[in-house]
Amino acid sequence: MSSKVQDIRIVNVTCPDVETARKIGRLAVDRRLVACVNIFPGVQSIYRWMGEVCEDDEVFVSMKTREEFVESLFTAIVANHPYPQPAIEVLAVDSVGRGVAAWIKAETGGEATVSLPKGFKGAED
Repeated sequence: MSSKVQDIRIVNVTCPDVETARKIGRLAVDRRLVACVNIFPGVQSIYRWMGEVCEDDEVFVSMKTREEFVESLFTAIVANHPYPQPAIEVLAVDSVGRGVAAWIKAETGGEATVSLPKGFKGAED
């Protein structure tokens, strides 16, 4: 069963290659800015930039976090991204499984955060 949440966010960004995506993803997880990073290689992007229509192969990155870490995550992405203007989107999550919400909250928040125990099974009731 899902529950309403106030502070869970999904942050998406595209990267030029898997190496950049992994670098940003690993940094975000290591700093506990996010609980999880999903990397989707093989994305084809068609977009307008500086008056031109462009087509590029990119890597789509989706990260699970809390609202209070979005600004720090944004800063980390921009500082480690080769694009002059990375396309970063922040999506509010309306509802999520209680176990997932607990996991995201437990795995984000800096050094003082306590990770969930290894056998954690979030109750979805």
